Amino acid sequence: MVHRFLVGLYSIIGIMEKIEKVDSANADFRKLVSELDRYLAVCDGEEHEFYDQYNHLDTIKNAVVLYINNEPVGCGAFKEFQPGIAEVKRMYVHPDYRNKGYASKILKTLEDWAQNSGYSRLILETGKRQIEAIYFYDRNGYAKIDNYGPYKNMENSICFEKLL
Repeated sequence: MVHRFLVGLYSIIGIMEKIEKVDSANADFRKLVSELDRYLAVCDGEEHEFYDQYNHLDTIKNAVVLYINNEPVGCGAFKEFQPGIAEVKRMYVHPDYRNKGYASKILKTLEDWAQNSGYSRLILETGKRQIEAIYFYDRNGYAKIDNYGPYKNMENSICFEKLL
């Protein structure tokens, strides 16, 4: 049984906002990741199959879902890359809720959770075609690094890190 607990609960002008810690078995997390995968299939084009192999949900134990008025609208996760280093995965906010600061709240929740779990560094990969994601990570204090692991020779990949 997955134990969920409330990370944040906010009410601003009638909008109820909450972030829940879950794992990859959570139905709302899976629904949002399905939306993300449909979006990435278009963005990644012929390379989607390569990237998709590194995004299996069975290895994700640390995920969050953002709810607005009890509707799941965003998610994110992290998993251990190596001791002391976690990798941010599956960041997504439904298009109707973008540019409202929700992705930054999800990312901050993941950063705090990772740090409290003993990680001192977060890394991630995004695609060069995902311009909004590149700007987002830059705005949130992530620095570009050499491509790592399976992304080393991927021309479409851009990798980032943040020290916690």
